[in-house]
Parts: sequence; C-alpha cells; structure tokens
Amino acid sequence: MKDRDSKAGNTAPQIAGELSVEEIYRSYNRYAFSIAYRMLGTVADAEDAVQDCFAGLQQKELSGVLNMKAYLAKGITNRCLNILSSARSRRETYIGEWLPEPVSEAYDGPEASVERKDTLSYAFLVLLERLSPTERAVFVLREAFQYEYDAIAEMVGKSGSNCRQIFSRAKRTLQSKQLPPAAAGEGNPASREKLLRRFTAAFAAYDVGGMLALLAEQPVLIGDGGGQEVHTILRPMAGRKGVLALLTSRRVLQRMREWEVAVGSINGEPNLVFKQQGEVRAVLCLTLDRSGEQIQELYLVMAPGKLKHVSA
Repeated sequence: MKDRDSKAGNTAPQIAGELSVEEIYRSYNRYAFSIAYRMLGTVADAEDAVQDCFAGLQQKELSGVLNMKAYLAKGITNRCLNILSSARSRRETYIGEWLPEPVSEAYDGPEASVERKDTLSYAFLVLLERLSPTERAVFVLREAFQYEYDAIAEMVGKSGSNCRQIFSRAKRTLQSKQLPPAAAGEGNPASREKLLRRFTAAFAAYDVGGMLALLAEQPVLIGDGGGQEVHTILRPMAGRKGVLALLTSRRVLQRMREWEVAVGSINGEPNLVFKQQGEVRAVLCLTLDRSGEQIQELYLVMAPGKLKHVSA
C-alpha cells in the first residue's frame, strides 16, 4: 500500500514483524487517533475506533505487513465508516444543530509531519459534516494525510479512479464554503487574538457598533447545546442583522457574559473559552473571512459532553 511518506520527509515505514503490538501502539496510536477524530468529530468515538483497531491486531498475523502506518489507516477507516453510518441517523434526530467536539490538545504524534495542520481546525471539521461517510473518508485521507488514490482505494474498497471522482465530488460539495487562507487564522495568531479580544469586549458591552465592525457581510452563527441538555440557539442564524441582534441582545446568551472568558488553543487555533468557577461552560470557535479581519462563522458549543477535552 503506497502513501506519500517520502514526499512528507518521513523515515521508511517500519515492518510489522519487527514490532510487538505494544510497540506498534506506542508508535502509532496518536496517528490513528488523528485520523479517527477527523473522520468522526468526537473524541470518545475516535478513541473507541482506535482501541478496537489495536485490539484486533492481537488476532492478526502481521509479519507480512510492510507498511504498518498504512495498514492501521485502513483499519481505522473501516471502523470509522461503520460508526459514521450508525451515527448519521442519531444526528438527524438531534434537537438543534450537531457540531463536532472541540479539543485543546493537538494530538500530534511521531507521524505528525504527514498531516496538514489546517485540517484539524474546527471549521474544517464542521465542513466535513456536509459529506457522506465514504466522501468524508476519501477526503480526509487525501486532503489531511496526503495518501495516494491507489492507497485510499485499498482502504475504502473502491478503485483508484473511483476515489479520485469521490474526492472531486466532495471538494465540489465544499467549494462554496472554502476555508480562508492560513494567513487569516493559524498563520497569524497574534492578529487573530487581537480580533478575539475586540470581539470579547464588544460582546460584554453590548456594543452594536463594535460588533458590527467585526462581522463579515454574511456571517453565520450556529449553536450546539447537546440536544436538550443546555438551552441555546436551535437553528443557525445567517446574515448581519440577525447575528448582530443575537450577539448584542440583553436576553439571549446572557449567562455567557457572567462567565470568565479567555483565549485558548482550540483545534490548533486561538478561540474563546468561557469558564465558571474553573469549569469550562462554552467554547466559541470563529472562522474569519479571506481578509482575516472580519468574522464569517461563529460556532458556539455549550453541550457539556462536548467540553470534556477543552482545557480550563
């Protein structure tokens, strides 16, 4: 199974027969998790997929495996496809909008050099929700981990040409919501943090003018309260007028103004973490427009179960 190890500057892949399962786990468990998390959008499901995958190695004859990294990617992908198929029906009955689970830790491992870091961003995970399970698998393996189409074909049980078509279709699906360039976000964290602090000040002061200056022409605000766990915005709000009204309302999101707010690293980017007596109560992830100076999308996560992996 081929991948782009040499192009990514990695050392030659280890032969499985030379390693114990424990050594394989220590070497590759974080890499396996990074695939699963991008595929599934939740830490618990990703951890389950990883544990299941490595547990299955105990019963496998691995002496003939020449590229353990690619072999594990295939196992993780198959488990994630099964989980995604069953999760789709649950998410369709979810009350309000379903958003991915934010994380503070980057989950970088020894194989991190093959990952595209911008594909860990929260906005990227939200975009992936638009894809079918197979499209998501192909897109993640190609876009985030730079596998060749023939290698992806072995992982998902399709032909190389079919995977190429699936990737192109997935990219077209996401075309209208392309991520801004890295310079607008991760590539310029100091500028992004300055904007976040301006937003925090305007939000706390109900500053209509200050907030209006920060919003792009067509901003979108999406909230996730965990179904019925926490009262939040049930439907996405689009457009400057509606988003501005929500962010400067003296009734909506009022509790958030009573909580301590700080800039924290969420999915590899500076975003806002709201805390009450040391406990994380909400995370607000922002996507900037192509200028890097205005806010295009706001993702508010208040579901308690989705805040466990955000550092206070």
